[in-house]
Amino acid sequence: MQEVYDFIKKCGTYYLATDDGGQPRVRPFGTIDIFDGALYIQTGRSKEVSRQIHEDPKIEICCFDGNDWLRLSCEAHADDRIEAQEHMLDGYPHLRKMYTPGDGNTEVFRLSGCKAVFASFTAPPRTVEF
Repeated sequence: MQEVYDFIKKCGTYYLATDDGGQPRVRPFGTIDIFDGALYIQTGRSKEVSRQIHEDPKIEICCFDGNDWLRLSCEAHADDRIEAQEHMLDGYPHLRKMYTPGDGNTEVFRLSGCKAVFASFTAPPRTVEF
């Protein structure tokens, strides 16, 4: 899990894919955290991505560091604990202009059933599951 976190953090921006009633939706994201022994992402409860994840928790994350890429398949489940929201926002203080723990809009998702595939053009894919 730490290796996946470090790679995503290094990339800065990753692309999150959800399903919207049979239509794939992909958008750039930038939050990643390790809290309580799991990977977490963050968004606003008022956003379409939140609704899509609640309706179908299966998501994929993809990012590229210029040489290698990562594809992470997992399920995302909302964690309403204030502590989880606080921990996430501590790592991204610039988001506190838009989000406050417990404000009813800040939402963090715990990632589970993770399968990460590291790939490049010069080496065979390597899979990590957690």
